[in-house]
Amino acid sequence: MITIPPVLERLAHRYPSVLVDAVTSHDPGRRIVAVKNVTVNEEYFQGHFPGTPVLPAVLMIEALTQAATLLVAGTDAEGRRARLRGVDKAKFRRQVVPGDRVELEVAMGRRRGAVVRARAVASVDGHVVAEAELVLAFERVPRPREAAFPGADVHETAIVHEGAVIGEGTVVGPHAIVGPQVVLGRHCHVGASAIVEGYTTIGDRTEIYPFASIGLVPQDRKFQGEVTRLVIGQHNIFREFVTIHRGTAGGGGVTTIGDSNLFMAYAHVAHDCHVGDSTIFGNGATIGGHVTVEDFATISAYSGVHQFCRVGRHAFIGGYTVVTRDALPYAKTVGNRARIYGVNTIGLVRSGFSPELIGKLGRAYRHLLQHNTSRALELIERDPTLVADEVSYLVNFILSAKRGVILRRPSRRVDDQIETE
Repeated sequence: MITIPPVLERLAHRYPSVLVDAVTSHDPGRRIVAVKNVTVNEEYFQGHFPGTPVLPAVLMIEALTQAATLLVAGTDAEGRRARLRGVDKAKFRRQVVPGDRVELEVAMGRRRGAVVRARAVASVDGHVVAEAELVLAFERVPRPREAAFPGADVHETAIVHEGAVIGEGTVVGPHAIVGPQVVLGRHCHVGASAIVEGYTTIGDRTEIYPFASIGLVPQDRKFQGEVTRLVIGQHNIFREFVTIHRGTAGGGGVTTIGDSNLFMAYAHVAHDCHVGDSTIFGNGATIGGHVTVEDFATISAYSGVHQFCRVGRHAFIGGYTVVTRDALPYAKTVGNRARIYGVNTIGLVRSGFSPELIGKLGRAYRHLLQHNTSRALELIERDPTLVADEVSYLVNFILSAKRGVILRRPSRRVDDQIETE
């Protein structure tokens, strides 16, 4: 037995009224016969035509389509949705008027994948009034957004692929795209037209602004489509047009970003990079592949960091700077080519460093800028007044550098310009 209304709910773009009153014969998967009792009270007769009501031909096709849906969808175990894709060889032989009892007979035709052809004939008192060959296609019924992503707010125009995990309280804006392997934490926000793709995991309370592109394939010619990942922590902000790429097999397979970072508009993080916590990337700041940016570092607007370089803890990279060696921690690195402008005093004060510790770092940098590196490190290690974990970290950072470190002093001309401004 077929329950008519629930099955017809699976017919996409269905006419609001049910145009099948009963099923009189049903051979599942082969043939169905249904009836439609045409009465003068039906709303479409008011305009078609006053004084001489005639059933519109388009509604005859609709009635046959509904009957065909009962035949095909009624046996579809997957519960897919039916959509009328075409009407071939349609012929309308007689008018249908109020008081007629229309018999709708549909026979199954060829089936190729999700596309089905059906032969449909409508008759009144044994006389054919209309016939056509209908083409129906079946598609999976998308789960309601509320059921698919409970507790999340997913805009109706967003494309969230099956398999994606959306945390409670997360908002996905208009026209955003979330890929099938993406895991979004709780209370995140994905802005309009933003894209989150690939094997990407994003922690709670992260904000992705409109048109950002997170987790796409790297811009590396050696990348061959292998499965790689992007792992992002909590409380991060990615402003408009930020691009973050996942890793490559040759670089370890993963790009990582810690917690509480701010990426301003157009910032770029390339493949296999590792960004710590509480960093700031200015507008257009760019780091090449395999770069490490440690905690509390700042890379200002339109600066670029060469592949395989490191940016040390609490480092400050000034605007439009080109970094081709490791940028030292606690220091201000500015220019093209980059030079050291002493300790990042303002940043260290804001981070709660004591005046005593800032003084120790200042004296350590005085040795580094006044002597060659080997001699400077020797003097730092022999000076008992410079004993501090931060100074030890600075020394170890220099000793572990594979690309060398930036230790150029600013020229006298530059110093004079800075003092007069």
